[in-house]
Amino acid sequence: MIELFGGHTSNVLKVVIILEELGLEYRHNYFDIINNKDDPNFRAVNPNGKVPAIIDFEGVDGTPMPLAESGAILHYLAEKHGAFNPANLKDRYATMQWLMFQMSAIGPMFGQYVYFSRRVENQQHSHDRYATEVLRLYDVVEKRLGESRFLSCDEYTIADIATFPRFKFVSVTGMKPSDYPNIGRWMTEISARPAVQKALQSVSEIDLDRPMSSYQLSDDQWDRMFGRGKYSRADSLRSQ
Repeated sequence: MIELFGGHTSNVLKVVIILEELGLEYRHNYFDIINNKDDPNFRAVNPNGKVPAIIDFEGVDGTPMPLAESGAILHYLAEKHGAFNPANLKDRYATMQWLMFQMSAIGPMFGQYVYFSRRVENQQHSHDRYATEVLRLYDVVEKRLGESRFLSCDEYTIADIATFPRFKFVSVTGMKPSDYPNIGRWMTEISARPAVQKALQSVSEIDLDRPMSSYQLSDDQWDRMFGRGKYSRADSLRSQ
């Protein structure tokens, strides 16, 4: 049994997809990171206080194993169960490369674009900076998928599982799907997988009535989620 601390986010969706693909028994619990991210019990699972995080009650040594960070969770489950990470060493390292690309580039840049396009007003420079980067990353992935059926090789891997959710939910206003035929083909193939369909349904139902689902948060909720105030020294550093 795996306990998943999650909610309605693309990072959580990655983990739900691999759990469904592997056919593992799991319990998906909505975790309120706005109000409870500093809970010491949760911090014992994820010191960074974010979702997703899991407890695998049948860990590698037979004892409960807490683990956080979506990329680490994907890699752990793929390694433990011998799936979605190629046996061929060349393809395995290519999978690691594209997984790290998602974690270091697609995840952060797409996330910042969503924040500055939905939440912050009068920040045109920031909005345009991240919109430009999202478009650039779309081009990188479009080119790659013109060379390979999936991101790392011709095999569906954790790199695809990690990357799919961001492309499912994030695009720049004015983008034309016809400009990205390879991404469209890849998205269609992954979306048709029964485990992916089940995961999408599961995540969509976990917190439909909660404010995080539509970004309708109050200023106070945003402050608590991002820790503003506690880390206000960042403002003083900018003024030096």
